Amino acid sequence: MRQGLSGGRGLRRALMVAMACGVSMAAAMPVLAQGTHAPADEVNPIIGSRHGGNTYPGAVVPFGMLQWSPENTRGKHDHTASPSGYLYDAPRIRGFSLTHLSGAGCRGASGDVPFMPITSAVTGSPSADLTDATYASDFSHDNEQAKAGAYRVKLANGVSVDLAATTRAGMGSFSFPAGKPANLLLRASDSEVGSSDANVSIDQVHHTITGSVTSGNFCGYLAKAGTRSYYTMYFVAQFDQPFAATGAWHDGDVQAGKTAAQGGTGYDAKGFPASGKGSGVWVGFDPAKGPVQVRVGISYVSLDNAKANLAAEIPAQATTAQVQAKARDAWNAALGKIDITGGSADQRTTFYTALYHSLLQPNVFSDVNGEYRGFDQKTHRVEGRQRAQYANFSGWDVYRSQVQLLTWLYPDVGSDIAQSLFNQANQNGGEWDRWSHNSGGTHVMSGDPAVPSIAAIDAFGGHEFDLRGAYDSLAKAATVPTAHDLSNEGCNVECVGQRPSLDQWLKLHYIATESNAWGGAAETLEDATADFALSQLAARVGDHEGERYFLTRAGYWRNLFNPKAAPEGGYIQNRNADGTWPAFKPDSDDGFVEGSAAVYLWMVPFDVRGLFDQLGGVAKATARLDRFFHDDKGQWALTEAGPLHAELNNEPSVGTPWLYAFVGQPSKTQEAVRIVVNILWKNTPEGIPGNDDLGEMSSWYVWSALGMYPAIPGRAELVLGSPLFTHAVVHRAQGNVVITAPAASPQTPFVQALSVDGKPHDSPWLPASFAEHGGQLDFTLGAKANTSWGSDIAKAPPSFSPPK
Repeated sequence: MRQGLSGGRGLRRALMVAMACGVSMAAAMPVLAQGTHAPADEVNPIIGSRHGGNTYPGAVVPFGMLQWSPENTRGKHDHTASPSGYLYDAPRIRGFSLTHLSGAGCRGASGDVPFMPITSAVTGSPSADLTDATYASDFSHDNEQAKAGAYRVKLANGVSVDLAATTRAGMGSFSFPAGKPANLLLRASDSEVGSSDANVSIDQVHHTITGSVTSGNFCGYLAKAGTRSYYTMYFVAQFDQPFAATGAWHDGDVQAGKTAAQGGTGYDAKGFPASGKGSGVWVGFDPAKGPVQVRVGISYVSLDNAKANLAAEIPAQATTAQVQAKARDAWNAALGKIDITGGSADQRTTFYTALYHSLLQPNVFSDVNGEYRGFDQKTHRVEGRQRAQYANFSGWDVYRSQVQLLTWLYPDVGSDIAQSLFNQANQNGGEWDRWSHNSGGTHVMSGDPAVPSIAAIDAFGGHEFDLRGAYDSLAKAATVPTAHDLSNEGCNVECVGQRPSLDQWLKLHYIATESNAWGGAAETLEDATADFALSQLAARVGDHEGERYFLTRAGYWRNLFNPKAAPEGGYIQNRNADGTWPAFKPDSDDGFVEGSAAVYLWMVPFDVRGLFDQLGGVAKATARLDRFFHDDKGQWALTEAGPLHAELNNEPSVGTPWLYAFVGQPSKTQEAVRIVVNILWKNTPEGIPGNDDLGEMSSWYVWSALGMYPAIPGRAELVLGSPLFTHAVVHRAQGNVVITAPAASPQTPFVQALSVDGKPHDSPWLPASFAEHGGQLDFTLGAKANTSWGSDIAKAPPSFSPPK
């Protein structure tokens, strides 16, 4: 999802480069003192924090509910610096919030309850500090350390901050300078996109602060349908020192000595937090008593559950360093599921940071007692085979490769995510939301991505969920229009229907130019992908009539292919409800979502051969694909080279380099994927090409660096590229995957030969059984293309056309 959904995604630059290694060393950063070298030590959470990557550097554990990270400011209190709260180039910090999303495109989500240490008296309302001039502090990256599970920074006001996290709790240490006031603000109302209510209370006897904030509003500034609250987060903060002073504020009113406050920011007419509104408290400390340590627990159910989460995960006598060490152990276990050897230090850091970002979300949403807040705003408890409820699902993004990677490594987590999505739908009147945030649906983006996500989870080994129940629910949603499907509310960006204009899909067999969808042509392609995945689910549950029916519907994309749309040989484009074709230009985004017609032409990943046939055959289609990846001078045009070329910094393009493998030209896949890996991904703050989208783009990198990709939605066949590292082992209980490539380097992307489990293999893909059971791949790589390897189209990856 593009930042702001307005066409600006990441670093805007045209890349016209030939094959090069393209990796660079990030600026040196101090290293946390942590034991021996391990995968966690390779991670650089700063990657992606500049130019639209929208990652955050704070303390978090794999799939953690709590993510304690800084909130930067560019001098506008009611507009977050970035969707993650952190922007590398923003010079000031105005707090350290307990919750975050990684890599989202809309301007802010979560960012709940910022803690801000200050070294001045509180004389005016922090909510009225509209430019963050008073109650924020400058900082330098030279005084900042971000590692997996730990974050440290020394602010210009002299306070040193040290943060750690467990799954549902966190621990912080604040060291105040001598001779100055030592105050800590808790900005209870200041979630990144505001709040409708907040309350906070100080218990001086027990050195504790408790409270809650009610928020939501993700992308709410883009449509009235999204300007609303749909979750409440409760918190408890237990300090190890008494409070030397207290105070509270509400809007512009400030009262020293007060111990409670209530009031949200509200949302203005444009959907942003109302200026000057909000509430919070502050507590003062005696800096002579040393660093102030605080343990914090959160819950989306109740204050009692927040207290129970804290008690279960961080003992009263724990230190911040101990919690950081346990978080590092958790990351070593998670990242250690893939061992790599070879490559440069920068390449290993880029790889493990991409894996790290792939394993942040969806995140645990249920408490230690199993309770969680449902989409019906009632309290539920996980039951049966489910171990935890998960939240924060950016479906339009992650259905392409992130849920596959996550489930491949963690089948139990993938299963729980599938069950979580089904639970949400059951609590939401049977509707599956395409982009869910905590206990609410945001409806953001297009299509019905829950279907390919559920199918992919099942295909990659996540079987411990109610598959039949999920299939029945998704099939009903795909065949019975709801009032939301027939509504234009929220469009374009947040169309409320699970299947917008499903009535047109059933009657016209495409989504028309005028519809209740963001874009008719894009919605048609997304629905075709969803129906293909639904056909795969039908087969797995034994509904063979449904399998044939949905596979037939998956072919409806052909109804928008206009062979006369342009002299190149036709395009997929908008079509009017009466069957006529409106005016068309290939570089236009009319009818499409965050991309042009030229970009979306290739988005039929389940029927590549069918698409190439429509384009006039393999020769004509591959020539067009070549032009898509190259400019008029023959140089690479991989991003920001204009709307007629690839945009490999956004999801609609990420599958295109793999298409060559379907038509006997896998060397072009190997070359294109490697140039992207070499050039667009780096160990620098701008090292992710655009929004990371809750790990989707990072998962693409992990798959690509391993030399394989789950190109067919809802299935587990792996299309092959070439590995970046000389040796890799994917540790899985169902069977390890071992990958060797002694000649691997940035300059040797071309497969000369391959053996699978010791036997010669000349097909550029692996069957689903390999993903399921594992095996050994031995690559022989070189600097020149071997155009004969994998050239037999009869051995190409499968394509699925409608039944005849």
